[in-house]
Amino acid sequence: METGIRHTHLLTVILFLTIYLIKTILLLMNKEEALAKFSKGFKVPEMIISFLFLGTGIYMMIQLPEIKSLLIIKIAAVLLSIPLAVIGFKKKNKLLAVGSLVLLIGAYGLAEMSKKQKSKSMETITESDVNGQKLYTASCAKCHGEDGKLNLLGAKDLSISTMDLNARIEIIKNGKNAMTPFSGMLNEEQIKAVAEYTETLKK
Repeated sequence: METGIRHTHLLTVILFLTIYLIKTILLLMNKEEALAKFSKGFKVPEMIISFLFLGTGIYMMIQLPEIKSLLIIKIAAVLLSIPLAVIGFKKKNKLLAVGSLVLLIGAYGLAEMSKKQKSKSMETITESDVNGQKLYTASCAKCHGEDGKLNLLGAKDLSISTMDLNARIEIIKNGKNAMTPFSGMLNEEQIKAVAEYTETLKK
C-alpha cells in the first residue's frame, strides 16, 4: 500500500506538470481555441489529480516526519500554483501562467530532494564496510528503527521476527512490498552482515 501511495504522489506531480506545461505552451503560442478545448477536456482530471496529490501528501507527512517540512513546502507550492493558473489561463496572463508552471517544477524538484534526503545516509557507506550495525543504521533504521520496532511504512518488527538468516538475506537483497532491494547498493558480504545484525535485535 505504501509503495502505491508514494508512486501515486509522485505521479500526481508529474501529471500536474504535463497538463500545465501543455496549457502554458498553448497560451504562449496564442493558441486560444486549442487552450480552451484542452482546458475543458481536462477539467475533471485536474480536479482528481488535485485531490490525489493532497491526500497522498498528507499521508506521507504523517508517515515520513523526517521529510515533513519538504512535503509542506511542496504542497504549498502546488496549492499556490492552482489559483495562479486559473487566473492566468482565464485572463490569458502569460506571466501568471508561467509562474504557476515554475511553482509546479519546484514542487517536482522537492519530490526529488525528499528521495535524496532519505538515501543520504547511504553516501558514507563504502564497499569495505562490513560492520552490520553501521550498515543497518545507514540503510534500515529509518524504517525499522534502531531497535527494529519502528514499523514505518509497513516495515516488519525485527524484534519478533522468526525468519532464519537465509530468509533475512534474501529479503534484504531482493526487497519485499514497500522495502527497497539492496542488492545494487550493498555487496553480498555487507548484506550478510546486516542480516546477522538484525538477528541480534530479536527479544
